[in-house]
Amino acid sequence: MIGMGREGMRTWRAGRAKAAAFAVLALLSACAGNDRFGGLQPEQTAAPPPPAPAPAPSPPPIDLGGRWKLAASAGASCFMMLGDVPGAAQGTIAPEGGCPGSFFTSRKWTFENDRLVIRNHKGEPLAQLSYSGDHFQGQDNSGGALSLAR
Repeated sequence: MIGMGREGMRTWRAGRAKAAAFAVLALLSACAGNDRFGGLQPEQTAAPPPPAPAPAPSPPPIDLGGRWKLAASAGASCFMMLGDVPGAAQGTIAPEGGCPGSFFTSRKWTFENDRLVIRNHKGEPLAQLSYSGDHFQGQDNSGGALSLAR
């Protein structure tokens, strides 16, 4: 800084100090937004509680284990062995043969929403029946009337 007077030198140093201070402030403000350095944190919201488990299905009103006769409105019928554990809401079906429609594929029953649902080997519903006295009655998927009695 040859040829610069004292006043010029002071001005130059003051300008340089201001530039350095500005650079330091810029760096610090950039760090303030970074959570690693204790900067501002985004608002954190609590995670929603997990959904409540679905209530356990209620068991059928009677023990379904044993031999039952499935009768269709067209007069066709067959016997089925229903397996269950007392108080269970589902069990197995073993048709004995000659069942109407596609009921020869019956493999499982479930009790859902106060109805006995007969399902095929793929788990698809074949019929829904309601308990009435000492038997079940309802419809198959085609709308045909059915009854299931001991």
